[in-house]
Order: sequence, then C-alpha cells, then structure tokens
Amino acid sequence: MKINFTMSSPFIPLLLISLLISTKALVEREGKYAEEELAEDVRRSQFPDGFLFGVATSSYQVEGAVREDGRSLSNWDVFAHTKGNVDNGDTGDIADDHYHRYLEDIEIMHSLGVDAYRFSISWERVLPRGKFGDVNPTGILFYNKIIDNLLLRGIEPFVTIHHHDLPQKLQDTYGGWLSPLIQDDFVHLAETCFKNFGDRVRYWITINEPNLVTEMANERGVYPPARCSPPFGKCSTGNSDVEPLIVMHHMLLAHAKAVKLYREQFQLKQGGTIGIVVLTFMYEPITDNELDKEAASRALAFNVDWSLDPIVFGDYPPEMRRYHGSELPTFTSEERQLVRNSTDFLGVNHYATLYAKDCIHSSCTCFVSSCVPGGDRAVRGFVSTTGVRDGVEIGEPTGMPRFFVVPRGVEKIVDYVKKRYHNKPMFITENGYSSPKARKNNLITCCTTSNVLNS
Repeated sequence: MKINFTMSSPFIPLLLISLLISTKALVEREGKYAEEELAEDVRRSQFPDGFLFGVATSSYQVEGAVREDGRSLSNWDVFAHTKGNVDNGDTGDIADDHYHRYLEDIEIMHSLGVDAYRFSISWERVLPRGKFGDVNPTGILFYNKIIDNLLLRGIEPFVTIHHHDLPQKLQDTYGGWLSPLIQDDFVHLAETCFKNFGDRVRYWITINEPNLVTEMANERGVYPPARCSPPFGKCSTGNSDVEPLIVMHHMLLAHAKAVKLYREQFQLKQGGTIGIVVLTFMYEPITDNELDKEAASRALAFNVDWSLDPIVFGDYPPEMRRYHGSELPTFTSEERQLVRNSTDFLGVNHYATLYAKDCIHSSCTCFVSSCVPGGDRAVRGFVSTTGVRDGVEIGEPTGMPRFFVVPRGVEKIVDYVKKRYHNKPMFITENGYSSPKARKNNLITCCTTSNVLNS
C-alpha cells in the first residue's frame, strides 16, 4: 500500500459530532438530501457555551522546510524518499509550506471563526538528535510564534507532542518505538515542550493514535519503519503478530511517564490538562449470529480498549489477554500504578464504521478493498472487518477504501467510550470526510478536529 501526501489545504473545518448526530436523525426521517439542508440551517448559537470549533494539522503533513533551521531528518523523510513507498514519489519536503506561511494560515483560521487549533510538535525540529543532542532554539522559536499568534486572535492551541514523526537518529540508534529506550527520549521531548510552551498551552495531547501507528508501521508496514510479515504485508523484516504489541506497550508507558512529569512539576503552576488521542472505529456484526455479535465486541476491545483500558484501568482488556497469552506484554505492579488514571481526558478520532465477522469458528478471507488481511490472527482479535455486506456498502463511499459515510457510528462510539470509561471528559479530536473526487485527483481532504465534553 502506498501513501499520498498531497493536500488541497493545510487544514479543513471540522464536522461536528452534534451536527453528525442530528444529521443521522434527520436523514433517517427525511431522506438522503436532508444532510445538505441541515448544514445550511445550523447556527453557532445552537451549540452550548464553551463548545470549541476547531481545525487541525500535524507537523510533517503541513510544515515542509525539512532541511531548514537545524531540523534533522525524520523517519517520515527517509520513508517518503525511499522509492515505491509513496504514490507519485510525493514527500513532505514542502507540503503546505506552513513553516513559512503560518501567519497567513492563522489569519485563515481566524477568518473562519474557529476557537481551537490542534497542531503537533516536530520532534526533529525541537530535538534534532533526541537526548543525544541539544534543544534547537530556532525550533522552539517557531512554535512560540505559532502559539503567541493564535492567542492574539483568540484561538486556543491544542498541542500534540508526538504525531507519528520522530528523528531518524532514534530509529537508527535503538529501533525507535520497538525499544524501551524511547520512553525516556519521549519524556525528554515532553519536558522540553512543557518548559517552553506550557505557560500558554492549556491542552496537551501526548501521542496521537498509538493504535494506528502500531497497525500501519509494525503490522502492515506502510508507515515507517515499514516492518511487517505475511499475511499482513511483504516487508524485508518484522513480525506482525508480536511487534505491534511491543510498540503499543512502550507508547503507553511513555505517555504515562510524561503525564506523571506534567502533573508533578508543571500542571499546578501552568493550569493545563493532558490526555491521549485514539483512532476509533465502530463495529456492527455482519450477521445476527451470536458469534458475529461477539466479534463486533471483540473488535472494539482490540481497537479502542487496547489503548484506553490501560490508561484508565491499569491493564489491557481481558479479551486481549485471553487470545494473546504470553505474547501480550505485562505491566509490573509499579507500571500498573503508573498507567492507571494517567489521562485527564480521552481524545477520540473517528472516521468509519465497519462490519465485524467472527474468524474463530469460520474461515475469513478478504475479497474487497475495505477488508484488511489477517482477520484469522490473534493480533486482530480473530475478527475480519469490512465495509461491505452481501455486496452492499455500509454507507456512501468516500475517497478511502475503508471509510464510509455512517453518521450513526460517531454517536455509537461516543456512547461506548462514555459508558466504558465512566463519563471521563472526552474531546472529538478528529473526524471528517475524504471525497471520492479528491481521491481521484490524488488529494486527501480529511483529518479535522473539534471537541465536545461529556457532562
């Protein structure tokens, strides 16, 4: 699978959860054209005070300037410049040129009337060699200018410390997220951010979508460092059945250590809040068979609960322990105390709802593009997921094979997270839509942000 980086704009206004939920009800009552009518009638006054309308980016997707002002090469730079990894040989070398045009971009945000901007710190721009080198003052200055100019225009900065890119130096030296050594390196990055930006940042996100990183980088091998094994992909090295579990374990511990540092040394004085963001799919059984209903529940455990159970309850979901056994890393008693309740809020990214099919009692083979191989393996919970049932798609197609327009899904996933994690504060940090036309023209328009808190 190849990745395409070309974008039509540096950020896209969000589709709000409240709008989606209302759209669902109206579409069911009035038909397929009701969504367009609803969009025309929505007023900001319909939302409660304190509701934040936002936009979002990540550093490698928009900044460009990859060889300027002391920035080192990232894992994505090396990956994108390796022939065959990315459609058309596209790279993030220039991207949206946000590094040089951030003031113009902030003015656009201000003109849209948004309240929040979620962006990520380029690890390689702030700490080009990680703990092996010094802080880059030019990188610090760049993000200080972004934060200050956002606040001048009344836009709240939501800062993601790590959004998939890291210095290639760390990958080459000890293997990146496959090594426990990266935990201290990540805490060093987080501390650098807290010290330099924390007096003005009230919302921190430690890591964006650790569950997506594990799948794409160490299961399917389509993100750097491109490690995988059959049937998930054809990489030169890797073990798709085990490595995703190790990477997630290190990410969760790194997150918890950064949160501990923030709470003990910065939070009281700076008055901010800190959490993590997870990619969430909603799953529906492909048949009314009890086995498929159990598969849909299991899919949630292996997708959502894998990331969130440890940082709320202190351990992985029991379904994962049952099917992985000793392959699933264990937390020591001290680590369980560290990870438990290590978040002030839960960030939810949601783009799709899929059908789930049991692969324990029946064979599973992928025949459509919305299906991912390996449903008959423990790392996927012995569940095959697809957006097609009996030849009929679960919703209107989008520009991405596994994403369909299923408005009910966002309501269901929010309700699921709310109930499972006892009404913990929740932010909708991404949702959106990639149009088929955009995909045809090699443009991807998705990945947007907003938030809503459960009360």
